[in-house]
Parts: sequence; structure tokens; C-alpha cells
Amino acid sequence: MTENEFDIKRAMVVFAHPDDADWGCSPTVALWSQQGIEVSYVVCTDGSKGSDDPNMTSPQLTKIRKKEQLAAGEVLGLKEVVFLDYEDAMLEPTLSLRKDITKQIRRFRPDVVITSSPERSLFNSSYVNHPDHIAASEATVSSVFPAARDRLTFPDLLEEGLTPHKVKYLFIIDHRAQHQQNDMGGSVTTEIKSIDVTDSISTAVEALKQHKSQVDPERAEVYMRKRRERKQGDKITYTDTFRVYRFN
Repeated sequence: MTENEFDIKRAMVVFAHPDDADWGCSPTVALWSQQGIEVSYVVCTDGSKGSDDPNMTSPQLTKIRKKEQLAAGEVLGLKEVVFLDYEDAMLEPTLSLRKDITKQIRRFRPDVVITSSPERSLFNSSYVNHPDHIAASEATVSSVFPAARDRLTFPDLLEEGLTPHKVKYLFIIDHRAQHQQNDMGGSVTTEIKSIDVTDSISTAVEALKQHKSQVDPERAEVYMRKRRERKQGDKITYTDTFRVYRFN
């Protein structure tokens, strides 16, 4: 996928925890930032639960993880990082969360929103998805369509000057997907797209390493590269893969 294929000028990434986006799509984020695309993160929870240290408290961990996410954002060249500060491990796809995400969509007015899959599948997978991830993704999809576009949804946002915004593309991270086309017509078309992130993979690794409370540096390097590695003879490239929903 080339820079101009979708004519993206602004992008917004929505995830549950600090570090989720950097695991999931930071190579693409780094690439887009290099291309002059404005990218912002929206982090739904305060990250206050992810520690095995018996001396760690939730308020301390929240401060640490916010600092780490901001440092990663500096590496990636993000325009802004927004923390919604819902309690970690307790996230649900409520109307309140949907409204808060809708508010940020109307603020940033992105061409594309990236999030993870709102589905839980324990088949053909070695990963048990965190319930916060599912909740954040479900609320994000519902915010993109239809909440952010509809004037009569959350009318108090209009009073804040936040007018409706139609997102052009929803990118769902899907690194296991195979290349396919699934265009059924109508108001939405879907397809699998892979983005060559070979030139930005090192930047993404550096961003992930900023999450020192969560990530072992060696694991970050291996995970970031192995998950995305593609071999063609002696040549190795790296790709991010998304299921793309195009709103016509």
C-alpha cells in the first residue's frame, strides 16, 4: 500500500492500554509520521493493573505507564496522546466510553481510525485476548460508525463545537490475515491490506522499548520483527496487515 492509495492526512489509533498500539501497529504509525501524516493515540484505560511487583501501587503505575507512552509517542512522532483514564481491567463498551471516543474522532477528524479486533476467538490462536482490548475495540467501531457521523447522536457534543465527522477507513489489525478481497457492495467494502514497514520497523522497536515496565527489550525486538517478517529468497521485509473497511 502506498502513501497516496488512500489519501490519508490524519489518523487516530484507539486502544485499551498504554503499549497496546505500539505492539499492534507502531511500524505503520512510524511510517505514516515519516510521510507527514498526523497520527494521534487515544488510550482508554489508565494502565493501573499491569504489574507483578508487590510494592507497586495503581497510582504509581498509572504515572509510569503514561510517561512511557508519551516517550514512545515522541519516538514515533505522534501529534498527540489522549488518556481517557478508565480503570484498567474494568473496561466495558459502555455508552460513556463510546461518547468519549466519538468526541476524540470529532476533535481530530481522522481519515482513518485503527484499532484491534473486537472479536474473541480461542480457535486457531495462541492468544487469549484481554477483555479490555475487546471492549475498547467494540466501542471504537461503534464510534466510527455510526456515532461520530450522526448529528443527533450525543447532541451535547455539538454544543462543544464538535460537529459530525465521517471516517473514511477503519483499519482492524489482523496480522494473521491472508490477502483476499471481500467486496459485497453497498455502503462499506472490505479488503486485506499489507503495508511494507521495512523502513520504519527499527523506529517501532525503539518505541516499544520505551514501555520498560511492561516489555523486555530483547522480547520487544524479536516480537516486533518475527511477527511481521516476510522472506523472499535472501531478502527479508516486514509488513503490517489490516482488514480495511472503506465507507463509501
